[in-house]
Amino acid sequence: MTEKSGTLSRQLGLLGLAATGICSMLGASVYVVPFMIQRSVPGIGPYVLPAFALAALPALLAAAAYAILASAMPRAGGSYIYASRGLNPYLGFVASFSQWFGLSIAIGVISYLIIPFFRDVAVALDWPTVADWLNTGSIRLGLSLVLLWVFVGINIIGLRFYERTLIPLMVLMFGLGIVVIIAGFYFSQEAFAEQLLAREGRTIPDTPNAFSFSTLLTAAALLFSSFIGFDSIAQAGGEAKRPQRNLPLAIAIAVLGVGTFYFLFTAAVYQVVPWSFIAEEAMQKDISAPGLLSYVLSPGWSVVIILGAAIALLNDLPAMLLSVSRLMFAWAEDGIFPKAVARIHPRYQTPYLAVLLSGGMASIGILGSHLAGDFFLGIDIMVTAMLVNFLLMCITVLALPHYNPPLAQRVAVFKNRSLQVVLASAGAVLLLLFLIVHTAKDLQAEVAAWYFHSTWVWLLVLALASLIFFWKMRQLQGSGVAVDEQFKQLPPE
Repeated sequence: MTEKSGTLSRQLGLLGLAATGICSMLGASVYVVPFMIQRSVPGIGPYVLPAFALAALPALLAAAAYAILASAMPRAGGSYIYASRGLNPYLGFVASFSQWFGLSIAIGVISYLIIPFFRDVAVALDWPTVADWLNTGSIRLGLSLVLLWVFVGINIIGLRFYERTLIPLMVLMFGLGIVVIIAGFYFSQEAFAEQLLAREGRTIPDTPNAFSFSTLLTAAALLFSSFIGFDSIAQAGGEAKRPQRNLPLAIAIAVLGVGTFYFLFTAAVYQVVPWSFIAEEAMQKDISAPGLLSYVLSPGWSVVIILGAAIALLNDLPAMLLSVSRLMFAWAEDGIFPKAVARIHPRYQTPYLAVLLSGGMASIGILGSHLAGDFFLGIDIMVTAMLVNFLLMCITVLALPHYNPPLAQRVAVFKNRSLQVVLASAGAVLLLLFLIVHTAKDLQAEVAAWYFHSTWVWLLVLALASLIFFWKMRQLQGSGVAVDEQFKQLPPE
């Protein structure tokens, strides 16, 4: 492999960009979170869909901020470039570093969680030997690492191969998910009640529920995590065809498409399975869409739904790897990371060292999941990091004309300044509210040690990022780099 510096190639079309965002957003959580939320937020009862709608509002406003900034600064590293050129270099780096850390660990967690989904497929198909094999700790660890590094290879080989892998996975994921939507709206709650009585001799519980806005807000803050991921489109800004058009359009397609799918999916399950039954079950054990619909579906269709969850989880990996590697590439281009990290493969035109390093960080996430058994700390860190990142994007939209007028002139969507201010201000207020709720919930949680609070871990990551930033900035200034000028201009294409 020749270590030769080059440039990224604009090969990613609208469909590939949209698939990157969709696959980063739409994982297996849709099969679990809308139902386990009955345990996480007791009392939400029949108000899960309104909570989803409330969660979608700040996500849409953040997406609008991303679209505005992407049209003006279509470069690799998306959110880092936007904040460093439109607000403040320090804020741009520390926010994107915590985002990179959270996403990298989340990639490892996802890789580790994929294997049990395939184990459940084997169980549903009555293949006990295969299921036992997949449940073996060393096998699970080894297969998780193999899966991760297969997708690392796909990301290195190039964007054409990446698209040919990601788009079919996306189509398959939607196709298998639609089975849930059709089944949910085809069967009735009466049919579910009949099957429940026939199989287990149970009736639907009659559970009273009173509406509480604070409960609704807490649930919305949790469900907001369902909309995290569309920013991966922005990270690929340096490789997008027709970027000023395709980046904002892909962001809109991803957010609206995934939001609609999540809403229909959740509505379908709650249409056939009464919320009171879901709430009662969630308090006693872990539940998911396949388990809930197994009362009305044949075993074969239940296998299809479980397979859909596995595919949804699998297709997170290539898109998220692309996202985190382009952040590292952008830092290296600016000199905040070693310049070698920005090397481009001469044949595949991908930042191969950044991809390899991102794969290494995700491998640490796999090992941590295997050794500690705490899958969700990394996810919580990611949610905190992304809320902060989205908040900074809204603030950047507000600050851009004052901080960097030439770049503000390049905005190609939502050009009306008054509209920009309304969208960004509303987004900032709602995202700050969600961040406060998420942080309060984390700090109030009872955990074994302080380092199981995602907030404290995130702050430690922020402190590390600060040390790296000031150390590298001092080096750049000492070498004669005009730092102020550099961070007012976009990196060259």
